Amino acid sequence: MTGPHIGIHATAWTATVVLGLSSGGVLGADTARADDPIDSLSARQIADRSSDALRGVHSMHLSTRSTPDDGGAPTTLDLIVDRAGNCTGSLGLGGKQGSVRIVKRGDTVWVKPDAQFWKNRDSRVGSALASILAGRYMKGSASDPRLSNLASACDLATFQKVVSDNAKTDKGTLTKGRRTTLAGTPVVPLVRTWHGQKVTMYVAATGKPYPLRIDVTGGSPKADATVGFSAFDKPVPTTTPPPDETVGINAQETHAT
Repeated sequence: MTGPHIGIHATAWTATVVLGLSSGGVLGADTARADDPIDSLSARQIADRSSDALRGVHSMHLSTRSTPDDGGAPTTLDLIVDRAGNCTGSLGLGGKQGSVRIVKRGDTVWVKPDAQFWKNRDSRVGSALASILAGRYMKGSASDPRLSNLASACDLATFQKVVSDNAKTDKGTLTKGRRTTLAGTPVVPLVRTWHGQKVTMYVAATGKPYPLRIDVTGGSPKADATVGFSAFDKPVPTTTPPPDETVGINAQETHAT
């Protein structure tokens, strides 16, 4: 047996977010004044400023919901992350695949799959590991190949680099909508259409021009997703699971064999 491998493509949200943030096609300098009302700027200028604002964030709360093109159950992600790679939150794998709680601090990661997750793995191994865990977290190194894919979801710095590297794309048609509100907050929507896909990014119209939500619909293959951003620069909680609520991942491997 190779141990309890948590094979989750946790960084799938990155592509969705970058798709929206890079939609501005920022190819020239932003010549507008810094104190100009955001909705007085062009769509391109707003996209530029929004990308800059996001790249300057040290921590944030990310929430995503993505529906596969076959119409299956959506996957979700709800994480507080920072540039140092710390995080806390959860990932929902969709339908009967279950969900996983995750806490990462430095190079140490704790994960707690729910009962539904283990039920959908190899019946013998899943049952054994669920019994060993008894509701506790698995603990190991973030570089452990059995956990690294999941831990990579906590890498805000890499995400921001991807945003920066993609900030000069010029795909599709970008337009600016009228100022509106999103959950009571004034925003300016930017809409990009490209190859049948529509990406709407809602940028805060007051304060720093952070992106607050991105909606993606259509395209081929079809991709319907929503990404939410909040709690900018609020630190990741430092609390980690106590020793009596954890089991080392290598210890599980020994007992489940």
